[in-house]
Amino acid sequence: MTQERYDVTGMTCAACQAHVQKAVNALPGVRQVSVNLLTNSMTVEYDESDLNSHQIVQAVEQAGYGAALRVQEATGKATSGQTETPADRARRQYRAMRRRVIWSFVFAVPLFYLAMGHMMGWPLPDIMLGDGNAMIYAFTQFLLLLPILAVNAQYFKGGFTSLWHRSPNMDALIALGAGASVVYGIYALYKIAFGLGHGDMATVSQFSHDLYFEGAGTILALITLGKFFEARAKGRTSDAINALLDLRPKRATILRDGVESEIPAEQVQAGDVLVVRTGESIPTDGVVLSGTASVDESALTGESVPVDKRVGDTVIGATTSRSGYITVRATKVGDETALAQIIRLVDEATSSKAPIAKLADKVAGVFVPIVIAIAVVAAAVWLAVGQTPEFALTIAVSVLVVSCPCALGLATPTAIMVGTGRGAANGILIKSAEALEIAHGVDTVVLDKTGTITRGEPRVTDVVHRADVAVDDLLRVAAALERPSEHPLAKAIVAEGERRGLTVPNADGFEQVPGQGVRGIVDGKECLGGNAAMMAASGIDMAPVEHVRDRLAGEGKTPLFFAADGRLLGVIAVADTVKPTSREAIAGMRAMGLDVVMLTGDNARTAEAIGRQVGVDRVVADVLPQDKEREVRRLQDEGRKVAMVGDGINDAPALVRADVGLAIGAGTDVAMESADIVLMRSDLNDVPAAIELSQATIRNIKQNLFWAFFYNIIGIPIAAGCWYAAFDLRMNPMIAALAMSFSSVFVVGNALRLRLFKPKHAARSETAGPDGAADRMTGTVAISTFETSVETSRDASRTAESSSPVRQNGVPSITNQQGGTTMKKTLGIEGMTCGNCVRHVTRALEGLPGASDVSVSLEGKSAQVTVPEDVTDEQITAAVADAGYEVVSIA
Repeated sequence: MTQERYDVTGMTCAACQAHVQKAVNALPGVRQVSVNLLTNSMTVEYDESDLNSHQIVQAVEQAGYGAALRVQEATGKATSGQTETPADRARRQYRAMRRRVIWSFVFAVPLFYLAMGHMMGWPLPDIMLGDGNAMIYAFTQFLLLLPILAVNAQYFKGGFTSLWHRSPNMDALIALGAGASVVYGIYALYKIAFGLGHGDMATVSQFSHDLYFEGAGTILALITLGKFFEARAKGRTSDAINALLDLRPKRATILRDGVESEIPAEQVQAGDVLVVRTGESIPTDGVVLSGTASVDESALTGESVPVDKRVGDTVIGATTSRSGYITVRATKVGDETALAQIIRLVDEATSSKAPIAKLADKVAGVFVPIVIAIAVVAAAVWLAVGQTPEFALTIAVSVLVVSCPCALGLATPTAIMVGTGRGAANGILIKSAEALEIAHGVDTVVLDKTGTITRGEPRVTDVVHRADVAVDDLLRVAAALERPSEHPLAKAIVAEGERRGLTVPNADGFEQVPGQGVRGIVDGKECLGGNAAMMAASGIDMAPVEHVRDRLAGEGKTPLFFAADGRLLGVIAVADTVKPTSREAIAGMRAMGLDVVMLTGDNARTAEAIGRQVGVDRVVADVLPQDKEREVRRLQDEGRKVAMVGDGINDAPALVRADVGLAIGAGTDVAMESADIVLMRSDLNDVPAAIELSQATIRNIKQNLFWAFFYNIIGIPIAAGCWYAAFDLRMNPMIAALAMSFSSVFVVGNALRLRLFKPKHAARSETAGPDGAADRMTGTVAISTFETSVETSRDASRTAESSSPVRQNGVPSITNQQGGTTMKKTLGIEGMTCGNCVRHVTRALEGLPGASDVSVSLEGKSAQVTVPEDVTDEQITAAVADAGYEVVSIA
């Protein structure tokens, strides 16, 4: 079996997509065909003994479309009979559509003004007024229409071609509707000329008001505007692949015969030895030959904590060395690298995901022939019963005009336009109509962990210290040791010291121990900081903290141990913390009947800890990018509609494979380009809100389509003259055009109701959760209570020592510092009006000495805070006042 990709031209709707697929499927030897309207591409799997690419192209051309074989290379370039890449082609089509929409409106606006001016009382030049100037008035409209017809000739070509091949599409409806208006307008021109030449001013007056040039021009201009937005959406996939390609290192340092030289990265061959220094990207996949380095693999694995690499470890191309020096033997280059595989997965998943078929497109194949048949039959019948050819022509044109697809064509895009606008107002950026349509049927939500459920950056979560060591002393030593290091865990500890305003000394004789930690001289003492292996290698007694280490590891945290002069000082835990609204958002999804799955490249223990905390239904850990895409595909094979939420490059294949992909706004450009929806506020609460918006929009679209078809069911029989014999009621083309316009008004008016949409779930303040509670961590320790468990003076540590558990063998037990008497204060606060106000008040209260357990309620206009007994009410009041708010009561 052979699988090939083709670029297809000429497709404009789901009917086109289905016809191309049907034409290729009919060929002998074809096993599977997938046609993608969004990317104008087709993937064909066939038996090369029965078929070849030339025959496939011929089948597409015979169906009325164009096709060319695409050759995809590792460099991202493609050839399909031309030199431009798919991305270049998408940009060219976008620019062409932009020119079309500009020129369409340049002429459509004055045409509409001129045609409707006399009816609306708008000022017009005298030369355009009166029956004597009727030909000038009519011919000027015709001249204004000609450029619109010229720049939009593709609708007529595509529409009549689809009719010729007996596969009518939306272009056919546009061509017939606009064409009928043009033909009748030209007929009216002749009648006006005839009337002026024969002095028949009644005919002149009648037909000068029966011009429908503005109808044709307006239809074409509005449809082109919709196509313009569609062309912009179609370029998103190529942008995503280009962003992935930009990750590839451009240069590589190669080591040959002991001499370093720099070459283009694409020239690296398998077996070459590469040199990678701090801050450099690894050019290709390989194995470490010498040296050590801390490698940031978040771009591909999603893991926020860099991985230590030593001799024999594998490294992945496009990842970055944060510290260290290594030499690497290249093992996979070109199409074999992990990054190339991700690019391939994005491309393949995009080609296999067809947009949802529009209801209007589904009925187009039946609607258009029926309308044509009704027009022809109606004209023939009236001729047969003795009416004039003019009467019969008027009936036929009335049928075509009243059934013009304006309302049918606007039913979906107007609802989509209002829905996407409403989404943007709520921080939900919807990049395509297909995404908004598909999201309503989602029944399973797959969540990435790092950067999606969690913040994506390590923070200090716990400090456990000896009872005779002050917390500030422990943090000073830790920050001093970690400050020279470039490791993200080290940066988290330094950041915690800065937040507390500690004066951090220098660490003399700093040394980084590969795979273990750091050492140095701080305040004249030999100090160590690192993992348990480093402590064991230095003979530090770890028995008192084994239970602490196990507990912290079980909570998904990384414990770092610190010692001075051979004596353990304490443990500082660092973790990627859960976002404040993640648990609430996941609960909201489950309340909507959605299954929630968490996918992560993290280890199972950490993943399970986070999963328990936020309440997901299932956790899948230790997954690579292709595993994420495979898991999404597996769920789809079970018949589920899957929404994937992620933020990293590694999520791109899964985001594209999913029925609808949602990217966190604070994530990578690649994730945002690959996704269908971007959550600009980086809040998971916007996931259920996006699904609610999709459901509301789909309801609106179905209502619009109902009214569009209901109007046709009523209007077409009247236009055909069915009521003429019984009630002497006939619809002339002018009334038909008016009815058509009213149908559009009804559809647009109904779509505008979506502006009243308000999601049940909405993004909340970064600081406060649903009840104003501050962001809390896993386990029983929360960030808000961290300062309570970590006192900031030696007096506090001595207090804790006096109340610490009994010592064993003369070694103080390790305990969380809780010392000091505290008071819980309840405040009444005036002036808070939004989530930002809550954030400001929270920060003000957290800034009080020793403050903890801060919670602020916007609804209750109140706050609670726990402070040491030496903090006065005046200090609390002043802190809130400095933030711009007023304390009206303290209890």
